[in-house]
Amino acid sequence: MTSKRTRLRELGIKVGALPIGPWNAITDVPGIEVGHATVQDDTPLVLRTGVTAILPLGKNKLWSHGVFAGSSVFNGYGEMTGRGWLEEAGQLSSPILLTSYYGVGAVHRGINQLCDDKDTHSGTHPIVAETWDGWLSDPNAFALTTEHVAQAMKDTQAGPVKEGCVGGGTGMVCHDFKAGIGTSSRQVSVLGETYTVGVLVQANYGDRKDFRINGVPVGAQITEEEVPVPDRKRVPHVEDGSIIIIVATDAPLSSKQCDRLARRATLGLGRTGGFGHNGSGDYTIAFSTGNILRLREEGMHEHLKIVPEKDINPLFHGVVEATEEAIVNSLCMAVTTHGYKGRVVHELPLERVVDMLR
Repeated sequence: MTSKRTRLRELGIKVGALPIGPWNAITDVPGIEVGHATVQDDTPLVLRTGVTAILPLGKNKLWSHGVFAGSSVFNGYGEMTGRGWLEEAGQLSSPILLTSYYGVGAVHRGINQLCDDKDTHSGTHPIVAETWDGWLSDPNAFALTTEHVAQAMKDTQAGPVKEGCVGGGTGMVCHDFKAGIGTSSRQVSVLGETYTVGVLVQANYGDRKDFRINGVPVGAQITEEEVPVPDRKRVPHVEDGSIIIIVATDAPLSSKQCDRLARRATLGLGRTGGFGHNGSGDYTIAFSTGNILRLREEGMHEHLKIVPEKDINPLFHGVVEATEEAIVNSLCMAVTTHGYKGRVVHELPLERVVDMLR
């Protein structure tokens, strides 16, 4: 039976020392919206898949306004559309869409079809990133359509973010437990101003024996007899898995500084037990809403602000803490899931986690 699912902090467990934002979510960065389209079906195909949409500046400024952005790849066994232009221009003006490996093409086509201004859109390349959900969802179904993309986009909103088995995270597995979408945020002080760092992850990587929370080897203490381990190692590369990490901040950063922020997210991944294995796709995108670029206007981008390099360290601390907590939240909020070929992936036993961390 599935127990009541609760975020990590609601269990009385804190990660790190920095304060969190009001929602403890990526949407604590003003203007960001998140939405999901979740596909769960058993007739005639077994589907546990979906789409998650992140809008850096919300619906009203989509395509017409941009932000400085960067990225980092820890291990590149994965797919992400649009990263070439993001790295070339250092700007982001499209949605970020998270889905399954076999959904990348459909989601990319869907967001292009939904764009209401093809002339403006032609100067951007939508970001679509994936992790593989083929253990729980029929990988040959090619189930996602433009309608699912439209649903995720319509669902986007500020405020609390749905986590666990939703959207792109519906069929994902992390450290041999059911996982999916997770999020967290931190508030930091830079030059006397308070800024927010928010993180959202789609987690689908790792072995149980490596899983840690606050440095405690939680996974190694939960035996296979207590909670069965999915026998995924018979499928090549499935034991390695992947993760997509989205980092946002309202601190005014350059695109190069966004690259630096993205790289630090990997430290949060390492703290939970991620190693960037050979068959793992570990991708991070970071963007800053501290400067909003009006892409449809002629002339110079004026009145830009940039945090000095020597003052950026608090943001690095924030992204590491928020990444670790976002990953754990993806596990805390996911439920035991039955899927493709009768496979079962069990949820993280929260009472045991609390007992261990006491």
